[in-house]
Order: sequence, then C-alpha cells, then structure tokens
Amino acid sequence: MFISDCRREFYDVIVSQRVLLLAASDVDALCACKILQALFQCDHVQYTLVPVSGWQELETAFLEHKDQFKYFVLINCGANVDLLEILQPEEDAFFFVCDSHRPINVVNVYNDTQIKLLVKQDDDLDVPAYGDIFRDEEVEEEDSETESDRSEPSEKRRCFEEDVIERTMKRRQRREWEARRQEILFDYEQFEYHGTSSAMVMFDLAWIMSKDLNDMLWWAIVGLTDQWVQDKITQMKYVTDIGILQRHVSRHNHRNEDEENSLSIDCMRIAFEYDLRLALYQHWSLYESFCNTSYTSASLKLWSVQGQKRLQEFLAELGLPLKQVKQKFNSMDMSLKENLREMIEESANKFGMKDLRVQTFSIHFGFKNKFSASDIVYATASLMENIEEEGPETTNFIKALDSLSRGNLDKLHQGLDLAKKQLRAIQQTVASCICTNFIISQGPFLYCALMEGTPDVKLFSKPVSLCLLSKYLLKSFVCSTKNKRCKLLPLIVAAPMDVEQGTVIMVGIPPETESSDKKNFFGRAFEKAADSTNSRTSHNHFDMSIIELKTEDRSKFLDALISLLS
Repeated sequence: MFISDCRREFYDVIVSQRVLLLAASDVDALCACKILQALFQCDHVQYTLVPVSGWQELETAFLEHKDQFKYFVLINCGANVDLLEILQPEEDAFFFVCDSHRPINVVNVYNDTQIKLLVKQDDDLDVPAYGDIFRDEEVEEEDSETESDRSEPSEKRRCFEEDVIERTMKRRQRREWEARRQEILFDYEQFEYHGTSSAMVMFDLAWIMSKDLNDMLWWAIVGLTDQWVQDKITQMKYVTDIGILQRHVSRHNHRNEDEENSLSIDCMRIAFEYDLRLALYQHWSLYESFCNTSYTSASLKLWSVQGQKRLQEFLAELGLPLKQVKQKFNSMDMSLKENLREMIEESANKFGMKDLRVQTFSIHFGFKNKFSASDIVYATASLMENIEEEGPETTNFIKALDSLSRGNLDKLHQGLDLAKKQLRAIQQTVASCICTNFIISQGPFLYCALMEGTPDVKLFSKPVSLCLLSKYLLKSFVCSTKNKRCKLLPLIVAAPMDVEQGTVIMVGIPPETESSDKKNFFGRAFEKAADSTNSRTSHNHFDMSIIELKTEDRSKFLDALISLLS
C-alpha cells in the first residue's frame, strides 16, 4: 500500500518502536540510511542497522531478527518482489519499504495491512487496476457450484442444461480474464527501471517535519548523483530533481551581506554550479581525468594512438602545457586555472564533446576541502567494493557509511584513492576489449566475456564495478564501431565470480541511444532463459539484470537468450 502521509503513517508509527533497518549496498541507500539515522538520533529511536547485498542476505537477516522486531524498514530493496511470499512473516510484522527499483510488485501495492510503500507522490508508476489483476474468491467458487437438489425431473433437466451453458460461459470468461491478466502483468513487469532516489524521499520526510539539516541535504544530493553516475535515470529526470534540490540549497546556504549574519568560513557550505564532466579532476591531474572519464575517453577514442593525438591537440588549443596538466590539479598555475572551465567548454564543442558541462553541486569545508557530489559517489562506491582488504562485506559497508560524515575526511580521501584505481582499471579493460575485438554481436545483443587472469578481473566480480565497466564499454564501443546496427544493440558482460565454484557474474544493460529511457528488459529475459534451459543460475541481486551463472551452463543459457530476443 502506498503511504500518502510519510510523517503520520510512517515516522509517527515507528518513533516509539524498536526498528530493524535493512539497507542495500549502494550509495543511494547509504545516503537514505544516513538521513534516517540522523532523524532517529533526534528522537532517540532504538534501531539496529543490517546491510544486505542480496535476497539471500535479506532473508537471513529477517530470520535472525524476526523474534526481536515487529517493525522493519527496507531501503532500496524489497519493492520489486512479493515480500510476504519471500519472507513468510507473522501477521503482526510491518514492513516500510523505501525503494527506487521499479516496477513495484502488485501484491505489495495492494496489500493494505503489512506492506507500506514510501514513494514520491508525483512518480509515474502505471500500476494496473486491482480488478485487472485480482479476482474475488466468491466469483471463483460460483464456477464449481451445482444445482442438483431440484425436485421435478423435467425442471431438473432444463436447469441442468442452463447450468452447463452458464458454467461454460463462465469458464470462457475466466480464461479470457486470465489471458488479459497475463498480458497486463507482462506489459507492467517487462522492463526494469528506477524511480526517485530513496535519499530524496527521506530528505522530503525530514523537510516535512522541519528537521532537515544541511548534512541531510548533502546526502540527498549524493543519492541523486549516484543515480546519474550509475546511469539509472534519464537526463530529464536528473535535471528535474536537481531543480528541486537547488531550491533547498538556496534556503539552507543563503549568506547575508552584513558581517554580523555571515557564516563562518569553517562552516559547511553547499553550492550549485555548472561543472566539467570529468571524474575526480580536482583531486587528480587534468590529464588523468580526461583519460579515465568515460565520456571524454569514448568521445576522443583515447584507446587508440589517433585518440591520444586528438587529446594533445585539444590541450594545445586550450594553451595548456603537458607539464601543467600532468601534475595535480591543485598545483597548477593559478593563471591557467582562471576561466579554465569556460575555455574547456568552448573548445570541447569542436572535438565533439558538446555535453562536457553538467549541472551539479559542490561542498566546502573551510578553504581547503572542496568536493563535488560525483567525487563522493565514486569514493563511497569504491570503499563499499574494496577488494584490497580481506574481511567481511559489512566492514566495507560501515567504512563507506562513515565516509559520508564530514568528520571522517581521512576515509573519504582513502575512497578517492581507491576510486582512481577503479577508474584506471575500467579504462584499461575497456581499451583492451575494444583493441582485441572482445565485443561480439550475438544477433539481438552484444556480448563480452572477461577471461580469468585478465588484469583487475577480481574487481569486476563486484556488481557496481561491473555495471560501471559495462556502461563505459558500451559507450566506447558505440563511438568506435562503424556498424550502424550494432550501435542500437544492448550489451551483456560476463566476468568470473568464483573460480573454485565455477561461477560467472553476468549483467545486461540497455542500448546506448539519445532517446534511451533507461528501461532494462534483461531481468525478465534472464529468468525465462534460465527456466527454459534449466541453467543453474542465482537471481540474488536486487537489480534483476544481474545474475550469477555456472560457467558450464553459459553457452546453452546464451543460446536460449538469443532465440528468446530474436
């Protein structure tokens, strides 16, 4: 059931209870979690936080805690499946689900007792009508009723004939209704996509209760930016939500001209700005950022010698010496950094990079520390999927969560260093795949399999890193290929998951087109292909378009997928 009043129907209900908070392992979920934790701290709400990275962990966490808790809050997990069927809870358990995954399961929508959905009111959900999906039990019982208690034989025979005709009509109507129901459900569930960021939904709750702080606003901004960096939402949706947050930024960060009311320079300040679409450039060198940003690397084809020449021509046109652009951005001459953004934007159009400017926000802690929202996204995601330190995934989750607090700048800087390594690994893998023609057309889709022993292959056994690689790979392939048909195809990427168990992780992403609505059909396609071939697959991830598969079943699974999508 959708909640219309988040304060009255959600927060006021749980504020006096012990709450189990189940959060998915993505940056948006972390930000929503931080906002909710801050609200819980304000009101002294008792809660336990458990990170979950998939359905199995969600079930395990629920089974472990179901006797101690009656109120469960799920962040970025649980909306797109029948929760009650998976968890089998008692009737006195209540679930509050704040999840950006779409479409929302219809059973969750129409369950008005145990499932409460926190969704932004103006999201376009297109949920089918109740009568089209569910049929009353009384109607079904009527089909099996017989009228054998009539007394008169002739009357009995006539009534029997009428009854047969009536029941035949009912059966036909039922079959038609069932066929229509399947068709409606197929249309509704066919594509997977994302709605409003969960962090923004939580910030709206804080704002309604007049408890919104600048920190909470920043976490909402990072949650939205995560959706944009991961390519989960359309550019139109991103710009619309940026506009909503911009009004809050103006309200929270307004500085009066007179000295008495002006903020201290040590205070945290958020600013809206038009920035360059270059990853981590303020904490890296300009040259490294150009080489390792998906957009510039694909536009200039930097995996080729010709592409490297084009980059040098571009820098020469800007009048930037290589010695300057190859050193840390903070160390560049101030005279060169003045009007640098405007100069780069102006010259970028000539080199086919017309979208190098992007609307975003930045945060300042005093004079020294300035971060853009995308910097935080890359750093937090890298901490969460850190493969350099052995240990439980929970440790990485807590580190990533801590890095979002402004008092933990050392963890944030550690995340930035990891993010640079991740981006370098992605670009090197992209260059290798394109130069060795690893991407092959399988008919209805493109396919790329990373081999065991490939550099950094362990990193790509993690879902967020693999998704980033897949999106960068498709963007680069579209820019490099001359085959017009291939430019319109989606992509599947497979990487080794666990060598000992012989499994691969596979992700499918939609085509790279300007009119792309970011809707992904691979989730349902993977399920059908696995069922039809009895492939040993694990659909454990909250994103349906990511699966784990036994290596020896891969060829028959792909064959089924080709015939299904052809």
